[in-house]
Amino acid sequence: MAGAARARKNAPPREHVLAAAMEMIAERGLERLTMAALGREVGMSSGHLLYYFHSKDELLLRTLEWSEGRLGAERGRLLTRTATARARLDSYVELYVPDGHRDPHWTLWLEVWNRSQNADDDARDRQAAIEGAWHRDLVALLAEGVSRGEFRRVDPDRFAARLRALLDGFSIHVAIGLRGTDREQVLGHVREFLDQELDGPHHPLFAS
Repeated sequence: MAGAARARKNAPPREHVLAAAMEMIAERGLERLTMAALGREVGMSSGHLLYYFHSKDELLLRTLEWSEGRLGAERGRLLTRTATARARLDSYVELYVPDGHRDPHWTLWLEVWNRSQNADDDARDRQAAIEGAWHRDLVALLAEGVSRGEFRRVDPDRFAARLRALLDGFSIHVAIGLRGTDREQVLGHVREFLDQELDGPHHPLFAS
C-alpha cells in the first residue's frame, strides 16, 4: 500500500500523460498506443495508468478532451479577433478540417467515434459536449453574420448542423487518405459552397 501511494505521488501530471499519448499517436499511429508503451514513455507501469484511467477507452476519451481543450482555446482566439464574419468562418473551417492523412486529432476522434457504439452514457455525454462546443460557436458566428447583413438570411442552427455534416464527411476523407481528396481540395469545395449559400442568391435547399 505504501509503495503504491508513493508511486501515485510521484506520477507525472495527467496533462503530461495525455500530451504524451497525443504525441505517440502523431509519431507512431494509434495502433502503437498501448498502456504498456505509454507507460514506458512517461515512466509509469501499465497498471498505474489503469489506476488513473481505468480503461483504454477512457484514456482515449480523456486525450481527446485534452486535445479539444487546446483546439477550443485556439478557436476562441480566431472567432473573437477583429475581422469580418466570413473571414472568421473561413478560419473556423480551416481549423476544423484535418491537416492531412493520419492527422492525429482526427485519428483519435475517429477511434473514439468507433468505440462510442458501446460507450456508456457518461462517455456519450462527454462526446456530445465536445460536439456541442463546435456547434454553438458556429451558430453564434452565423447569427452575427446574418444580423450584420454579411450573410444571406439563414437559420443559424439548421445551417450549422448541415455545414458541420459536410465538414465531417470531407474531413473523414482527408483523415483516412482517400485518394483524390486532400485538404486544399476540401477547403476549395467548402469555400465555394459558402459563397453559394451565404453570399449568393437564395437557395431553397438551405433556406431557414
